[in-house]
Formats: sequence, C-alpha cells, structure tokens
Amino acid sequence: MRCAWQAYINLLPIRMREEVDKLGSQSLQELRLRLNFPPELITANGSLWLEETVSRDDLSYCINAASRYSPWNAATSSQGYITAPGGHRVGICGNATVTSGKMSGITEPSSLCLRVARDFPGIAEAALKAKGSVLIAGRPGSGKTTLLRDLIRQKSENSEGCIAVVDERGELFPKAQGDNCFPPGRRTDILSGCSKAEGIHAVLRNMNPSIIAVDEITAQEDCNALIHAGWCGVKFLATVHAGSRSDLYSRPVYKPIIKSGLFDTLLILQPDKSWRMERMNQWD
Repeated sequence: MRCAWQAYINLLPIRMREEVDKLGSQSLQELRLRLNFPPELITANGSLWLEETVSRDDLSYCINAASRYSPWNAATSSQGYITAPGGHRVGICGNATVTSGKMSGITEPSSLCLRVARDFPGIAEAALKAKGSVLIAGRPGSGKTTLLRDLIRQKSENSEGCIAVVDERGELFPKAQGDNCFPPGRRTDILSGCSKAEGIHAVLRNMNPSIIAVDEITAQEDCNALIHAGWCGVKFLATVHAGSRSDLYSRPVYKPIIKSGLFDTLLILQPDKSWRMERMNQWD
C-alpha cells in the first residue's frame, strides 16, 4: 500500500495533525470536518471522534491548503471538491451559488470530506484476463479509482501497448513536490489538467495509444468522445458511478456507450471492495 500521507497531514490544521497521524496513518479512509462539531475519522473498522470542535478557521485552512493557497483554485471548485496534492480529494458543502441554473461555486463552507488517496499494487492482477475494453462500475467511495489505477499499471507492465491516461483532476497518478506518488507503469503516458473530452481527442491525435484510460465518466460529452475514439481502433479503461448493472443501464447519460457496444467487460465493485466480472451486453 502506498499513500502520500504527509501531503494529507499537511492539509489539516496544525492542532489536529498529531492525533490524526496517530489514529489514521494506516487505515483512515476519510476525515469529516463539520462546523461546530468534533472531527470524525472514518476507518475500515468504523468511526473515531476527536475531542476538539471544528471552527470556520479550520475549514478555511483546509480549503486554502488543498487549493495551494490559490484563490482561483478555491473559487473554481464548482463541482464541490478540490483535488489536493497527493491525489487526496476535499469535498465541500455549504451555501451553493448558482449561475444560469448550474452550481458555480460554494460560499461559507460548513462541511468538508477529506478522502485519503491510497495505492494498492496488484489488486487488479486478476482483471488482466478481462477481454477488450473494460468499464469499472461502483458507488462513490467503492474504490473505482484505486482499481483503475492498478489495472492501468498492470496492463502497462504486461505488454498491452501504450496507454494514454486522461487524468483530468490529477487523482489517478497524482504528484507531490513534483514527483509521482504512485508508479504509472513504463508504457503509460499521462495528460492532466484538461477535460476528459478534450483530453481523449488530444491523446488520440498526438500519442498513438493502444488504450485510453479515463476516470469517472459523468457527462454526455465524455461519452461522445469515447465513441468517436472507439471507431479509431483503440481500447478503453474507464469508470462510472453505478452500483449494479441495472443501475448502470438505467442512467440515460450512459445509454450511448452501452448501445454502441464499445465496452466488452464490466467490473462491478462490491461494498467490501471486491469486484465481480461480467460481459457487457448491448442495450436491448
């Protein structure tokens, strides 16, 4: 298991660091900070609570640290989260601002969810037998990104050709102090910092990949970019938010990629972090 743990600890107010380090360095999954309530550490074995009370200054400190003290980065968290150094994700709740019917930011944060990014080399080894393009489905927090990361690395190290990763938020292969936190594999090329749709077109045009990998397909333009690239002969590794096959098939945004027959294998993550392999069927 690998983790940029010091980068995570550096996100926290100084008065919380020692206890969080002691209680969570090996098993912490996420830290919940709610205004005027005690911090909650969520581990694989349940919840632990610290004695102090979260203040508004604590919330501001975490947001500033996650956004690298950049007002622009903090202000552009329009989807309600910031990707912090080390690939850790800080989810934000508070008063939402809405522009043209869409959420454009969050003011007066009242709750933060600081999720720990961990790498588990080898967990995707059995998935190497999956045929063709692979779609990983799971609920939020089920381990989709972790499984995808290792599948990319396994395929990159096992003569599957060049893999181009469109890492929009820098969560698949994050950096801390300029270095990769998690090894990507020797045949992996990473494009980060742009949208998935733009990135898919860019790597297809410029990098001649055998496989394109993307995390969290959530929008119609993502699906359209996958379908366009699919006709060019590349395979895909991707993740989606869905707890089951029926859940996946019921979501309109995924209908185009299911109907297209683009993906051959579906990996469905279970609550205990295990996964089940199924063949993909085209839309009935």
